[in-house]
Parts: sequence; C-alpha cells; structure tokens
Amino acid sequence: MFKLSIVVPCYNEQEVLHETTKELTQIVNNLINEKKITATSKVVFVDDGSRDKTWSLIDEYSSENDLISGVKLSRNFGHQGALLAGVTAASKDSDAVITIDADLQDDVNAIPKMVDKFIEGSEVVYGVRNNRDTDSSFKRGTAELFYKFMGWLGVKLVPDSADFRLMSKRACEVLLSYKETNLFLRGIVPMVGFKSDKVYYARKERFAGESKYPLKKMIKFAADGITSFSIVPIKMIMGLGFFIVLISIFLLIYTIVQKINGQVVSGWPSMMISIWALGGVQLICISVIGEYVGKIFSEVKHRPRFTIERDIYTEKTLKENKR
Repeated sequence: MFKLSIVVPCYNEQEVLHETTKELTQIVNNLINEKKITATSKVVFVDDGSRDKTWSLIDEYSSENDLISGVKLSRNFGHQGALLAGVTAASKDSDAVITIDADLQDDVNAIPKMVDKFIEGSEVVYGVRNNRDTDSSFKRGTAELFYKFMGWLGVKLVPDSADFRLMSKRACEVLLSYKETNLFLRGIVPMVGFKSDKVYYARKERFAGESKYPLKKMIKFAADGITSFSIVPIKMIMGLGFFIVLISIFLLIYTIVQKINGQVVSGWPSMMISIWALGGVQLICISVIGEYVGKIFSEVKHRPRFTIERDIYTEKTLKENKR
C-alpha cells in the first residue's frame, strides 16, 4: 500500500464542492478498502483566493472528514500556481499525487485505473480524453490547432490531456525543481521523464457553476505555452523581415523599370498601403519580442509562485504522525 494525495485546485467552486467531496471521498474509501492505498491518504483542496464560501466549506469538510484537508493561498495565483502549491504540500509525505479540477468534468472513476498503472510501475499517468463531444466546434478546432502548432514548435505535449494526472513522489520532486514563474505544467510534466502511461476517459459536462477558463484566459494560456517553450516565433519574425526586404527590392526594381519605360502612375495608394502594412507588421513583431522580454522580466525577479496562508494538510499530517 502507498499514501495517495488528490490535489484539487478551487476558485469560487462553492456550487460543486459538496458533490466533488462526496465523489472523491468515495473513490478514496474504495481504494483503502481494496488495500491499494493507506488510510492516511488525503484529498487536498487548494483555495486559490476564492471570493465565495469555498474556503469555509473546505475548512468545514476537513473538520468533519479525516480524508479531507485543504491549503489556502493568500490571494489568487492562477490555476497553475494553485496546482503547484497543492503538489508542493502533498508530495512531502505522499508516495503519489493526483491532480484533478473541482468541476467534475474529469471522470473520477479513472483514478483507480491510474492507481493500478502506478502499482504496475508507471511514475507519470496521464488522464487523456477519448472524445471532445462536450466541447463546441470552435473549441475542438482551436484545441487541435494548438496541439499541432506546439508539436511543430518542438514542444512535447500529450494531446487531449489537461491537468488530470498522477505523478510519483520522485516525479513531483523533479517537477518542483523547475523554477519557472510562468507556469505551463502541460509542457513541463512531459520533460520530467520516467516511465509514463495513459488512462482514457470520457469528459463530462460541468456539474455546476461557470467555467473559470473563458476565451480570454484560454488565449493567454495558449500564448504562455508557446512563448515558455520555444523561440521559434522570434525566428519566424526574422524570416518575415527578410521576406519583406525581398519584396521591397522587387518593388524597387519594378519601379525603376517602369520609370525607364515612362509608365509612371500616381503612387499614393500603393505608398499608403505599404506604410500601413509595414507598420502593422512592425507592431506585431515588437509585441512578440516584448512578450519574451516580459517573461524574462518576470523570471529574473524570482518572486514566489504562491503564498500559503493556511495549510490544513500539514496540520493534519503532524497530528497523525504524533499518534
């Protein structure tokens, strides 16, 4: 048997927390009864600066249920920061850590399959969606395009997998050794190495509440993934610059020939189009370069990626160790 911790990042999840607690508790109890995990295994809810009753519910459930514990962050650090905070707290004395979102879209019944894969020797087990029926056609198309683009950039991702995964203690320690401030765990975890496997599941509709990843956040998340793992966009800008120079040389030659032939026409429209086009290209190029400079600015300050206000998980662990 081994100790398992299930880390659940939460941001304004009061509407789903009761059902999530119920389902995960049942899964953990079943695994304990099957003598696969120890009775000290935990479900660790991480409150990412919620503005509703999420933390008070976590505190209440943890006092009523020995399997439930929680970590409260001092403010909102974002989904990836909350995940990392939970993994940091839980991996100290757990043999394996599973991360899963609170909205119950990821099938909790895949957790026993992940545990079996871990027992068989896999140190990283990815939860992979076997379909995208619950997504809109726009989201399916953009997701497929994103994975293809990241592959073209040379970034190794597991297609159709999010942050539902199991990692061994050793894998967690390696993950935590990566000190990036700009977190993109879907790209970092495959870099950890070790033996890995996949568990396929059908993604469900959100149990209640609203998605915490609207289009704006999805675009930012994708941009972080691209700029955190590849400098290809900067190389593309260089190629675009050379291409524009070649076009300029061609137009210069064309203008000289037209001048010689006496076929000069008014050039105001073409001049204005060129100015606007080149101005737009320059702004795009500066923005892409600025994105990389901004990431350097964030990284060199070495600010903490999260701040824990209260750690019920550690409090419970210390009490259990004293018994």
